Amino acid sequence: MELHRFSPIQDEAQMMKAIKHIHFACHTLCMQSMGRYLPVAGNVGVFCHDDDEYAFLTKLREKFTDSSNSVYGKYFRLHKPIVIPAKGDIPKTTYSYLYIRKPDPNKNQVGDIDFYLEPEKYAELKQSLLEGKMITGARVLPNRPDLDLIELYSQDIDAFGYIGNKKWQ
Repeated sequence: MELHRFSPIQDEAQMMKAIKHIHFACHTLCMQSMGRYLPVAGNVGVFCHDDDEYAFLTKLREKFTDSSNSVYGKYFRLHKPIVIPAKGDIPKTTYSYLYIRKPDPNKNQVGDIDFYLEPEKYAELKQSLLEGKMITGARVLPNRPDLDLIELYSQDIDAFGYIGNKKWQ
């Protein structure tokens, strides 16, 4: 995994390149763990790796989002959704919310997206993992009991995917 790929992001084009990378990386994680692509929940997060990058991306985010329309005070609705065309078997996808994450020295990833699974199927999947079922690259989100998510991860992929039972669209 490349350390801090894309960082520091210094313009809109670099941010969009990072978001496309996050999109395809997370879909790869989803296929590896779940054997299929799940629909996205509608949010994409870009991870910052220093305070200057965070300040720049927060200002850029303000240009593209409605600051009065947020979820949890950190996921902001985009004025114009980001649409990523289908590529190979990865479906066309629309993101309606953008999150710029503060720097975390323990996270080298470029960003994350959430996938959606119907509540009943999500509960079954989560329970199976809690009961010890092993799914390569999937685990109940560690160290964050306040967030009801399943994390998709790989040492070879510099993004995180999360599976939840909420849509952002």
